[in-house]
Amino acid sequence: MSLLLSTAFALFAGLMMTRVFKYCHLNFPDVTAFLIAGVCVGPYALGRAGIPALGFASMGDLAQVNILCQIALGFIAFDIGNEFRLAQLRQMGKAATVIGIFQAVIASLFTGLALTGLYFWMGRDVLPLPAAIVLGAIASATAPAATLMVVRQFKAKGPVTSLLLPIVALDDAVGLVIFAVSMGVAQALGGGQLNMISVILNPLLEIAGSLLLGAAMGALLSLLEKLFFSNSNRLAMTIAFVLMTIALASRKFSFGEVRLGFSSLLVCMMLGTTFCNLSEYSADIMHRSEQWSAPLYAVFFVLSGAQLELNVFRYPAVVLTGVAYIAARCLGKYLGTLWSSAFLGCGPTVRKYLGITLFPQAGVSLGMAISAQALGAELGTLIQNIVLFSVFIYELAGPMLTKMALTRAGEVSPASSEAQYRSRFAQK
Repeated sequence: MSLLLSTAFALFAGLMMTRVFKYCHLNFPDVTAFLIAGVCVGPYALGRAGIPALGFASMGDLAQVNILCQIALGFIAFDIGNEFRLAQLRQMGKAATVIGIFQAVIASLFTGLALTGLYFWMGRDVLPLPAAIVLGAIASATAPAATLMVVRQFKAKGPVTSLLLPIVALDDAVGLVIFAVSMGVAQALGGGQLNMISVILNPLLEIAGSLLLGAAMGALLSLLEKLFFSNSNRLAMTIAFVLMTIALASRKFSFGEVRLGFSSLLVCMMLGTTFCNLSEYSADIMHRSEQWSAPLYAVFFVLSGAQLELNVFRYPAVVLTGVAYIAARCLGKYLGTLWSSAFLGCGPTVRKYLGITLFPQAGVSLGMAISAQALGAELGTLIQNIVLFSVFIYELAGPMLTKMALTRAGEVSPASSEAQYRSRFAQK
């Protein structure tokens, strides 16, 4: 019961933090307010007081409510999948695919080279070469949750936004492949053998299996919703299917060295894509879904802020490597997007601002960092600490940079409903 009260208090704190930002005239996205509130109720702030229901006393407490984060990520991925409507793909499909793959590869390459240079400068004791290679692969991933939240809050529309969401979705698949290959190379450098099954076959099976499972669930959902005559019941069925899909995506199968797992993000994205293209009710249901899922997203970001490890700032080597990681990744994302969009003949706003919106990084990269524990406790801990450091910076600065880029691109609605209310109030 105390964890339930802590979660309720965390949501309350996140919502109140958005009001503090407004009254202080800090025009930041709500995501940033939720994350800062999360840090305040986490184990490094209010949690230290040990007062029941007033924050989370330990990471173990947060782990017990982590199911809410998994559910929220599933719905976020489902929402992003709805951006892959065939009408939009005919217009943006080629550009999103080319830019999505190219910027992910360039970010990975830039980061890997920068950290490899750091390895030769600082020595193996500070940053081993396998860790530099794996961190380069992790740099390819982008956070879909923060991006979607900013787009929704400010009702962004335009060429940059139209390309942004499909690219963020594509990042997950590209990142999985790059990460799997880098893990195979890192294990070989650490004394193992280069195993083609783990480097090529297993990641391909994960991507193909995720897409097939998501497509099957989406087709079944579209078929079953024809049995109902109320959109409220159709929404309930949709929620049930997203939850079932999240649960099924957690299953893993092994056949000797061949392993079949699923990416919950990819599966739920494919569920949303199939559903929006097969169901005639999808537009109305997605509109209803946005209204009820907003509190779930708020809880997700507050809990994400509470999970940020602040003790990584105690280690100078981690901070130095983290700064190099952030700088190289941002440069790779920006230049990769700039070069590929210029090659495709995209407009000046896309070339100038799209790369900035791809800076946020969180959930997928943390999942990769946890998987890097397969390299051994020492290397795995080092990689995880560096990713945690970068996620802390990205989670606070990323949403603000995304909002700034979309605003300068002219795609942020000039007056949201809240802004209109404040304007009318001021006039009185």
